[in-house]
Amino acid sequence: MSIFAGKILMITGGTGSFGNAVLTRFLRTDIAEIRIFSRDEKKQDDMRHEYQAKYPDVAHKIKFYIGDVRSLESCRNAMPGTDYIFHAAALKQVPSCEFFPMEAVKTNVIGTDNVLTAAIENNVGCVICLSTDKAAYPINAMGITKAIEEKVAVAKSRNSRNTKICCTRYGNVMCSRGSVIPLWIEQIRQGLPVTVTEPKMTRFIMSLEEAVDLVLFAFEHGQNGDILVQKAPACTIRTQAEAVCELFGGRKEDIKVIGIRHGEKMYETLLTKEECAKAEDMGNFYRVPADNRSLNYDKYFTEGDTKRAMIEEFNSDNTRRLDLEETKAKIASLEYIQNELKGMENIAK
Repeated sequence: MSIFAGKILMITGGTGSFGNAVLTRFLRTDIAEIRIFSRDEKKQDDMRHEYQAKYPDVAHKIKFYIGDVRSLESCRNAMPGTDYIFHAAALKQVPSCEFFPMEAVKTNVIGTDNVLTAAIENNVGCVICLSTDKAAYPINAMGITKAIEEKVAVAKSRNSRNTKICCTRYGNVMCSRGSVIPLWIEQIRQGLPVTVTEPKMTRFIMSLEEAVDLVLFAFEHGQNGDILVQKAPACTIRTQAEAVCELFGGRKEDIKVIGIRHGEKMYETLLTKEECAKAEDMGNFYRVPADNRSLNYDKYFTEGDTKRAMIEEFNSDNTRRLDLEETKAKIASLEYIQNELKGMENIAK
């Protein structure tokens, strides 16, 4: 019997890549119900038909709720009876958030506050908020709003009564919706150049399954107000593009540099130097505990607090760097990639 036995799990933004990965992982377990909360009825209908076809014996466990995290009332309407929440709803395309920053605020900041408010009111046992490496030293609107989302979560955790609130922060999830690998595959199929923004740019890379593992680790081992980070490897954008070319028959000579997009960094950070000062090394993960000092600073002038961890900033330039063969093997292990390769083989026949 699992910790989710007989429980109701709600996933905000549940029609996205993360929601699908959770459904695949949990639908055949002893979980009682998985609620998909999102605002796009077409995506919900497509998901409903897909899972009824794939898992006809357990698809009844999926319940669909139309709603928007921007509305506190719709969050409240979907919440009664919920035991746990994975909060994945977000605007996360960096360029679009640059052009429409207030839309990112409404979803990523206000939406998170609404979800947590409704969860606390309904005595939900645990909420895991999904964040991003772009929240550490943020320079773009998406990262700034996700950084504020984390601050909202930590602040809410101080008065969350029976509700545990944690954040998970992770890097690029390969082949998730809107990510670059599916774009490169399509460019190769059409005989177009494979476009990269800046070849020397480094990015953390992880699979959807690893993203789910991080959320589950936070669920089981996180304490109220924690930020949990997985020790992910990284590679350069050129290495990643060359790996896709080798897998799908693209020409590395045709890789075309198009320049950095709005709001992009040369490398991403998962733990800042300041967070490293108090981070706990948990093997494959880091835990950043909440700063639960009060606003009464007087005692720190007299008592002080000199404890400091010895790890440094954790970013995509100083983490383990994957070479071409390692990157290719990691990409090739993904179910999405295997299905795409099979599709190309069938077309060739």
